Amino acid sequence: MTRLVLAAGTTDTAAIDGLSAAGMDGDLLVHTPSADAEILEYGKPVRAPVTPVSPAGCPTPAVVTRAVRERLDLPLTVVDAGLAKPTAAGTVTVGATPGRDIREEEPVLTAYGAWEAARQFGRALDEDLLLAETVPGGTTTALGVLTALGETDATGVSSSLASNPLDLKREMVAAGLETSDLDAGSCTGQPRRAVRRMGDPTAAVLGGVAVGALETDTPVTLAGGTQLLAVAALARHADADGRLSLATTSFVDADPNVDLSAAADAFDLDVTVTDPGFDDSHVAFERYLAGEAKEGVGMGGALAVADAAGVPMADVREGVISVYERLLG
Repeated sequence: MTRLVLAAGTTDTAAIDGLSAAGMDGDLLVHTPSADAEILEYGKPVRAPVTPVSPAGCPTPAVVTRAVRERLDLPLTVVDAGLAKPTAAGTVTVGATPGRDIREEEPVLTAYGAWEAARQFGRALDEDLLLAETVPGGTTTALGVLTALGETDATGVSSSLASNPLDLKREMVAAGLETSDLDAGSCTGQPRRAVRRMGDPTAAVLGGVAVGALETDTPVTLAGGTQLLAVAALARHADADGRLSLATTSFVDADPNVDLSAAADAFDLDVTVTDPGFDDSHVAFERYLAGEAKEGVGMGGALAVADAAGVPMADVREGVISVYERLLG
């Protein structure tokens, strides 16, 4: 049995104009992780006041992951990794609080405690794990973590936007390093410090879960793109040497700003790339083809599980349309 573990959290970094496509309205952006968790659990937002849609109309990748869950028995556990708004989805609590702006000295004050509680949680799980995230602004904080660890040359970072604002991300990371009195690579071998100084709370939670699970030889697949590559880096810098996999989408693989082969070599990862076969036949697919979203909310992992179970991608696409119409039609 494979269990999807979703770390849902927030960071004030997402409020920086131009960084994230994870919501139509900045005031509603903080509800995105809570809504994503509810969509995975119930098939629709229950308490959250919004279905996450990018400014250009791209639906949240939660739509894809939910479509897979409606076709397969894929158990879900949601971890409160610093939610700023409540969610109706049941959550595991590890003491994480919402992250602050990456440009502040310590944007993740609960990093050490949340990491350790998540590690204990990961040690207690005995199913194959798919680890996923939902955190607007997370590719920027992932860049912060990778930079603090000295690993940016090994990966690169993607974006939920069609045009990746890399210069802006690097500017924000540079400002964070300066405020925290760090240089690139200053946190080598110190993963929790890297998160506390340059990350977001979902990274602390997923890093802890991954390390705890690997300590007990539980198979771990990181379900996502750039943000999960940062989690892989955190696990390896914590000296977790167990088998670690990454399952992501063809959209991330096609991103020229990401080098999956280099990341696989750097972090000893088995990489699976799944193409859902999106085309321009429905509005639910169009913005993905234009380069938006690409990943998130376990999309790549869910697609890989569906493919391994023999579920045709045509059935998955039909499911995506069904969930989309239910939410946004």
